[in-house]
Amino acid sequence: MYTRLHPFLKKLAFIASILLLLNSCKKEIEQQQEEYSAAIQAKGHLKQSKTFSSDVLQAWINFDLRLLRNNASLNNYIMMQHFAYSSVALYESVVPGMPAYKTLSGQLNQMPPMPSAQNGYGYNWGASANATLAAMVRYFYPGITAADKISTDSLEHAFEVLYQDEVSTEIFQRSVEFGKSVAQKVFDWSKTDGSLTMHPSYVIPVGPGLWQPTPNGFLAPQNPFWGTNRPMVPGSIVTSQLPAPVLYSTDPSSAFYGMVKEVYDASLVLTNDQRAQAIFWRDIPGGGTHAHWLSILVQVLNTQGNASMLDKAALAYAKMGITQSDSRISCWDSKYRYNLVRPISYIRAVMGQPAWSSFLTTPNHPEYPSAHSTFSSAAAAVLTGEFGGNYHYTDNTFNFLGLTARSYNSFYDAATEAGLSRFYGGIHYLPSLSAGTNKGNRIVGHMNETIKFLKE
Repeated sequence: MYTRLHPFLKKLAFIASILLLLNSCKKEIEQQQEEYSAAIQAKGHLKQSKTFSSDVLQAWINFDLRLLRNNASLNNYIMMQHFAYSSVALYESVVPGMPAYKTLSGQLNQMPPMPSAQNGYGYNWGASANATLAAMVRYFYPGITAADKISTDSLEHAFEVLYQDEVSTEIFQRSVEFGKSVAQKVFDWSKTDGSLTMHPSYVIPVGPGLWQPTPNGFLAPQNPFWGTNRPMVPGSIVTSQLPAPVLYSTDPSSAFYGMVKEVYDASLVLTNDQRAQAIFWRDIPGGGTHAHWLSILVQVLNTQGNASMLDKAALAYAKMGITQSDSRISCWDSKYRYNLVRPISYIRAVMGQPAWSSFLTTPNHPEYPSAHSTFSSAAAAVLTGEFGGNYHYTDNTFNFLGLTARSYNSFYDAATEAGLSRFYGGIHYLPSLSAGTNKGNRIVGHMNETIKFLKE
């Protein structure tokens, strides 16, 4: 039987339907808000690299220096490869968080395109840096001890725990994956620079004034083909070419004889401080001159405090890595181009002092130019550009050996002392120091003119 609804009841039914609809809409809106919030959390807020401390880079540099002391298999050349390419990888892993700066891809020699960060998504650049630096240690140092491999894992994990507490799981994973992908790309690029090329046996040139193996070990020449490797900055080897060294002569009145006599005379009257300089800049054990300047960089970053943020540290690290690598390639190109005789050979054979020995053992590569002067002047030029010319600091690099720390009024003061230490050590002529200084400065000058870190 049909019963007609009372108008009041009809009104109640209508209101109930409206409320039901509103409640449904509310739930849908709340669900959308939750989904939106989750999406925002997953995307994260855009943060710049300058909001992150450089602690992660300092820790990995210090770890690298420790590995170099503990693993005899890590020679200067392996260290240099790691330093150079790790510095570029670190820069590329954080440069998306540096709005005023741009990638080095397409600028450095044959450097391929780098992975891209997702536009509009947040990254933890510390986590990205940590993943990159850990990966580069494993790529370049596969032969380290089992204990050091465990230490590598532990250091990486310690920073992972730190960064995981700062962001969502999605942001953390995105950052780590980005850092690892950058490291892989840079490492693959490193394998094409010529350092892995198999060369024919090197034939030592013979003739007046040419380098020959030196006492005490009379070792074979060290990496004679390194100067043929691909430089990082296009044109850096050509633009840093040196004039020929002083014309060889055995005449006691010649410039060459007088140049060698300076070394001999100085060796007879060395002061305690000159001996200390020679020992301090001997740079063994622990990776050689490149590692010494890397140690200076991390000490500077440590004293910078709040000013030492990840963006500035990454920039300084990259510039040092690039120019140290090109300095070695260019230096070795000149050494084996001119093959100049070392002081010990000349003093014994020409000056009639068969029992003479240098204070330091002469390295097994030609004389000209001084490697210490080349690398040190390049490092000083970079650090001066980044931290200033009137920078007072104390170098504690060799505290672990019990050597007294040395203080300097500028990075150039330290570079000058590094070069002179080889003269006091009896292994270099003074003009070779000047030539090395010239070469190192040219390398940095050419990088500054060629590579654009800042966006235009």
